[in-house]
Amino acid sequence: MALAGLISLALVFVAVVVSVGAFLIERIISGAVQDATGTTKERYRILASRASFVGYIGTLATTVFLAFGCGLLVYCFVVGDVSLEYVVRQHSDSTGPLAILYRVAGLWGGREGSLLFWAWLISLFGAIVALKNLKKREALDNMALLIVQFVVFAFVIVLLFSESNMPFIPLDLHYFSAPDELKSFEQLLQESASMDGQTLEPSLVLGMNVLLEHWAMAIHPPTLFIGYAGLTVPFAYAIATLIVNDPSKKWVERSQRYALFSWVFLGLGIGLGAIWAYVVLGWGGYWGWDPVENASLLSWLLTVALIHSFTVYRQRGGFKGWSVICACLAFAFVIVGTFITRSGIVQNSVHAFEGDQVSLFLFLALIIASVLAGALGLIIRRKSFVATDSATDSATDSAADSIADPTADSNTNSDDSLFTKSVAYYFNNVILVLSAFLIVYLTLASALPAWMPYGGLSLSASTYNAIARPLGIIYCLLMAVCPMLSWAKTDGRAFWRKARLPGLFALVVFAALVAYFVVYLRPIYDAMIALDGAQAVTLREAGPRLYYFILTLVGFLAASLLLMNSLFMFGRIIGGQMRRKGEGEGKGKNVFSAFLSALRGQPSRFGGFLAHFSMAIILVGLIGSSMYVSTASDYLPFDAENDAVSKDFVIEHYRLSYVSNDIDPQANGTDVVYSVTFEVYDKSDRYLGRVSPGIYFVEATQQRKPLAAVLSSPLEDLFIVYNGLGDDDSLSLSAFVNPFISFVWVGFGLMMVGTIIATLGRRRPRAKPEPEKPKVEAKPEAVEKPETKAKPEATKSGATKAKSRKAKATKSESTKAKATKSEPVKAKASKTKAPKPQAKATKAKTPKAKAPDDDA
Repeated sequence: MALAGLISLALVFVAVVVSVGAFLIERIISGAVQDATGTTKERYRILASRASFVGYIGTLATTVFLAFGCGLLVYCFVVGDVSLEYVVRQHSDSTGPLAILYRVAGLWGGREGSLLFWAWLISLFGAIVALKNLKKREALDNMALLIVQFVVFAFVIVLLFSESNMPFIPLDLHYFSAPDELKSFEQLLQESASMDGQTLEPSLVLGMNVLLEHWAMAIHPPTLFIGYAGLTVPFAYAIATLIVNDPSKKWVERSQRYALFSWVFLGLGIGLGAIWAYVVLGWGGYWGWDPVENASLLSWLLTVALIHSFTVYRQRGGFKGWSVICACLAFAFVIVGTFITRSGIVQNSVHAFEGDQVSLFLFLALIIASVLAGALGLIIRRKSFVATDSATDSATDSAADSIADPTADSNTNSDDSLFTKSVAYYFNNVILVLSAFLIVYLTLASALPAWMPYGGLSLSASTYNAIARPLGIIYCLLMAVCPMLSWAKTDGRAFWRKARLPGLFALVVFAALVAYFVVYLRPIYDAMIALDGAQAVTLREAGPRLYYFILTLVGFLAASLLLMNSLFMFGRIIGGQMRRKGEGEGKGKNVFSAFLSALRGQPSRFGGFLAHFSMAIILVGLIGSSMYVSTASDYLPFDAENDAVSKDFVIEHYRLSYVSNDIDPQANGTDVVYSVTFEVYDKSDRYLGRVSPGIYFVEATQQRKPLAAVLSSPLEDLFIVYNGLGDDDSLSLSAFVNPFISFVWVGFGLMMVGTIIATLGRRRPRAKPEPEKPKVEAKPEAVEKPETKAKPEATKSGATKAKSRKAKATKSESTKAKATKSEPVKAKASKTKAPKPQAKATKAKTPKAKAPDDDA
């Protein structure tokens, strides 16, 4: 297996080098074509075409060879082949129903395999681009594939020429007691102790960390890697459009779907990671600002900025520089995440891999090169990439436009006013980019020199929250207001007409949230401060009490405005569908049919509104579940003989009554699950349910995995963790009450659904004027008389045409028979004919004036 894997990587290296060389040759020859003439020019074109074809084939071959390498590792994990060191380190001994999933997850469970898997995904996206453009092979696509292959080349170099990153290193024979049979951990431990130099690593054979054996963690990395890999395509097209000097929207059209697709998978990956952290780590939270968590958030934020920049690029011809820079930064922050995870520069993370110097320097070079390429390219091409103020592109309703602004209109007159969509988009990008740079600076602070702000310090979550909370609330306020603005200067009266009803209903929602805050959330804050424990320290670090409450209320107001504005904007779409359905098909006004029509006919706009709506729900959930969490810990004296405890566990309005404890040996013979069971009651002794928190214990490694129990309700979760036996054999329990946490899960799910709908939905065709009718307007007779005289005749076009033909025939006969009377006949014919073509011209113009308007 080691030899086969090494050969596959060598073939990948050859395929990448050939494809890169072919694309470079094609570019050089294409430049020579411009100066060539005659047969020489045709010969150059043939050579360039052949070179690009070789590049495309090399791109496809790269994907095939990398897929073969990934397949080898998966095969070894599934069948239990222990000939490779990487497989032995990352194998899973699980025997449960998800055992096969955990075995396959070994592919991306460690640094070596995850790099191989990531490289294959990047090449897979390159292969998709190659297959879609294999016949045309335009210069823009050729250069984009060149950039993709350069990125793959960097990964292949890391895999092939760095021993610490090579996944196909054979396992040393010292670890085998017989062919295909590993020595036990205890045997290796004894041998290692007796050997000089400590050449054996007993922990190598222990396999996957038990904390990673969870369904969410098994699929969390690949979803993130798909998102990371997909962002290579917008980056590649951004650099390609600079290379070929094509400032049109073509590169945006090529890459926008990849940007949205990547954003969906980045979101799914972040959500799955939050679920894993919430359920497995047993600390009652889902986001701890861990350096590797931050790494995934960076690219997600920059992709949001990229999608909004694409909207302005497509609709207005603006934000050209923003689009290129955001594409480069989104990709650069992907590499920053890898740099943080794999370079070893940041050690205060539960996710980080062991440090590696090759990864450190190569990924640092990639970060610098990707940003410099975009910046220098824009400087060189600054004349071409100057923003224009044109709305000629606004007729295309794309998924990217709808996610960024579902109400995007096509107003053409720009203005220097601050109350415009363009300005709102500008501040949108500023907030997102600024947030990303602040997060990455704080994440890397521990590795920075001491003379820099926060240099050498490992920052707590409170520091991040102090920045993220106000910025997030301001951003949601911007989202709520932006759809009601115009591209031109926003008229105050028009804005008030759009805002008054959503604002009124938002006040109702806000009043309900304020009541919940006064009755329930504020007492939680006061109770936690009074306990003077760790939670009180965290709350005090967040700022003064008044500031904390004002931040909460402003956040609730932003969520209320965003929620109701999204609903009302969506109502406008349904209202428009109802009017068109009633007028065009005569079926009357039906809300349900209009809803289905909007979903089928305008999936991009539908998904965009759903994504905006979900942000309001998430904001409410974040405020409750991160700012107003109740915590409690206690030891319950345990009587082993009678299997009973002397008191109940109490937190807020919940009371936990002990039932039993269990010891459950696992099927692999070495692992054990210890659990305790409680019945849960409220203040009025109403039975709420039964919970069984536990501990998964791995005897060989002494590892412990908390098995938290969660009792959920629509407005809060009761989260219970069993910590084991105390020194006096008492049961140690910790519990958390997380208000509104279900809003986070529901909102995040709705956001993913909305984005998927917008991404996969087909573009809705716009009404176009019939091509043949305007030709009638060119007739000289059509302009002989004013249009106002033609209107009475407009409803009799058929009869008028017949009379016109009869008049022409009569005129012809009269001219031949009575030459002396030709002038009176001509005058009479002119008098009758002049309005008739004009009537047809007026009718031809009607569809233009009545084109459907999405925002009506």
